[in-house]
Amino acid sequence: MLESLTPTCEAEGCDRGLRDDDRQIVYDSPGGTRHVYECACGAVTVTVTR
Repeated sequence: MLESLTPTCEAEGCDRGLRDDDRQIVYDSPGGTRHVYECACGAVTVTVTR
């Protein structure tokens, strides 16, 4: 299983790693825990863990 992935911004021209400090929202849903990150470039990334 992929347990040690590092969230990365995938906006065009950006490849920054996303840190806990970049995380803006965390919430649980039936599909898993969502983590919403805002990169310094302004892009938003959502990850899901189960």
